[in-house]
Amino acid sequence: MTKPERLFDCLDFLLEKDPDADLLAAKENGQWKVYSVADIKQKVDQLSAGLLQLGIGYNDGSLEKRDKVAIISKNRPEWLILDLAVQQIGAVLVPVYPTIGMPELEFVLNDAEVKLIFVNDEDNYQKALSAKEKTPSLCEIYSFEPLEGPKHWERLLTPIDETTSARIKETSSKIKYEDLFTIIYTSGTTGKPKGVMLSHANILSNVIACIPCLPQGDVKALSFLPLNHIFERMMTYFYLFKGSVIYYAESMDTIGDNLKEVKPNIFTTVPRLLEKVYDRIMAKGSELTGIKKKLFFWAHGLATRFEINKNQGAWYNLQLALANKLIFSKWREALGNNLLCIVSGGAACQVRLIRIFTAARIPIMEGYGLTETSPVISVNRFEETDRLFGSVGPVIDNVEVKIAGDGEILCKGPNIMMGYYKRPDLTADAIKDGWFYTGDIGVLVDNKFLKITDRKKEMFKTSGGKYVAPLPIENKLKESVYIEQAMVLGADKKFVSALIVPAFSALEEWARKQGIADTDRKALVGNSQVIQLYKGIVEGFNQEFSHVEQVKKFELVANEWSIDTGEMTPKLSLKRKVVMEKNKEAIDKIYG
Repeated sequence: MTKPERLFDCLDFLLEKDPDADLLAAKENGQWKVYSVADIKQKVDQLSAGLLQLGIGYNDGSLEKRDKVAIISKNRPEWLILDLAVQQIGAVLVPVYPTIGMPELEFVLNDAEVKLIFVNDEDNYQKALSAKEKTPSLCEIYSFEPLEGPKHWERLLTPIDETTSARIKETSSKIKYEDLFTIIYTSGTTGKPKGVMLSHANILSNVIACIPCLPQGDVKALSFLPLNHIFERMMTYFYLFKGSVIYYAESMDTIGDNLKEVKPNIFTTVPRLLEKVYDRIMAKGSELTGIKKKLFFWAHGLATRFEINKNQGAWYNLQLALANKLIFSKWREALGNNLLCIVSGGAACQVRLIRIFTAARIPIMEGYGLTETSPVISVNRFEETDRLFGSVGPVIDNVEVKIAGDGEILCKGPNIMMGYYKRPDLTADAIKDGWFYTGDIGVLVDNKFLKITDRKKEMFKTSGGKYVAPLPIENKLKESVYIEQAMVLGADKKFVSALIVPAFSALEEWARKQGIADTDRKALVGNSQVIQLYKGIVEGFNQEFSHVEQVKKFELVANEWSIDTGEMTPKLSLKRKVVMEKNKEAIDKIYG
């Protein structure tokens, strides 16, 4: 096959290679159902035909006139079938986070003038139905699950004859490499969502540049990060162009079981989920007794000292090999026992976690990028020589990075977005002379490895005029088994402080051992013994920071911050303003 020009060309590429090869798999009625390349191609063409019959398509090819189709759904084969069908008829898919709030949903549907929306289940349907009343452009809602109200998506599957096939080919031939592929609305931590316009060229250039960075050959992938996130969507096309099979996890709650069933070679994740996996492992280790417990923490101690690209001597290597056989083999079993690597992105991952998992022969390849950069700018490679703990790896091929005078990371290359939909003003602010301004602060280590030190807008100045970057302090605090979440404060204040959400399972266990009877969360965060415990933890970590960066006071928070309660974005980034508003009383107490 010639070099692919559009993302949907992956199907023709795969058909040439092997039409009977497994491509996608999902649980249906408790059993894994596997779809071949030919199965998916047939459904994509049938759906394309049905959408064309509805009048959905390319129109005059302009950004505004090309029809927009929205999707609110968990990951499943139908998600990708819709994506490919919409692409090849020249329409544009607008993916929406299933957790989106109503005001944001109404804004997105109206801003994009969405004509059709596909939903996963009853909850998503009710959300779409409420928004339909306030969205004049929205004609119809289709569902993937059979439901009472909406039409089932399979009603759109239309038999393919020569005329229909010719019409699909004629439409798809109009779509060029530089053409718009999707509009992804980023929720951000403030303000209205922005529609990021990404072209086939943006994503394809990213896919091709990432192929040498990751394990070679066909791999089996487990997919659970939301497909409406560009990270998982780009990786999906990475898998497709490699001819790899993608298994879709049933839900976030079943990932553990699905890993054991599927035994994948690779999956993508965000640090928050890795932290939860690690916390569960440590909790199980703490429950052990006697020699088993001693062995567990001996192995863990070895892993915390692990270095990459550095031989620590025969004695250390021998001990680590033994630890891998006795202890870490069980960690690998819990993840399916077949992993080549885990790719992490979306936020900063604790260096300690990457170090420990890599020592346990579960390499974590942390990368970096934004929706606006399609997304990858840099990534730690599968080859160890191109990995560095604490960095987000070398910059990928075809992409340039430079550090501005104030430390901001600027990026240039074929991966930079076309712009923000209907917002030339915001586009002009973000892209200057071809350079995209990321809003992140960073450095290049050894002129090779990119290292992120903070978000530009999250850095603050104390009343003493000293700049403080909160991210490294927050990540350090979260290294404690007793700390689930942390937010560092101090803008225009005399000193730095923190709001801390305890890791309640670990704290409750500690409280029981101390004979603390009342383990209700509100009671615990106000308990004097508990406060002393956290004071010791914070003071311990303070030794690693300069005087101005040290956390002088903190308040414990009884409720975890989440997407549902509004303190986190769907990408699991903290909405600092919301956290501050909700914890005004605690902040006033700190600085009162």
